[in-house]
Amino acid sequence: MGVLFTVVFILLIGQRVGELILARKNERWMKERGAIESGADHYKYIVMLHTGFLLAVAIETALRGFTLSFIWTAMLGLFLLAQMLRIWTIRSLGKFWNTKIIVMPKANVVSKGPYRFIRHPNYVIVALEILTLPLIFSSYWTAIVFTVLNAGLLLKVRIPAEEKALNEVTNYTDVFSEPTKN
Repeated sequence: MGVLFTVVFILLIGQRVGELILARKNERWMKERGAIESGADHYKYIVMLHTGFLLAVAIETALRGFTLSFIWTAMLGLFLLAQMLRIWTIRSLGKFWNTKIIVMPKANVVSKGPYRFIRHPNYVIVALEILTLPLIFSSYWTAIVFTVLNAGLLLKVRIPAEEKALNEVTNYTDVFSEPTKN
């Protein structure tokens, strides 16, 4: 089981590094066109939460002896679904996807892909990952603690900050005021 965890963990770290490179590239492209960053004051806490999560999963999983949980197949399925949804979300946003809150004044808000069904699919994906990855490998404490931290501390701040930024300079309110768009 240690090999399975190591493979999954290395792939996840590689994915995160690739996403950070893409986010930096998109940030430069957007800022060159007049985009504005918001929420920089809380971004460091998001980075700390995600770094802490990966460390906690690795430590608790190692301490538990790399055992698979009794629900590991269901959790792996949900984790893989989250990865497919992540790709769909990133592709739907294109150059507007980022790990930071960066908005382009007067841009039309993306309402295709998963955004047809939900306003913030990326946060749902992250919540799924934070819950399912530890539960694959019996890391129950990590799943509980980081799910609570993600939902209770970060998303309570992050989503309102993002919506405020989008409302101020884009057509966000118009696009997501229709009941069918939510």
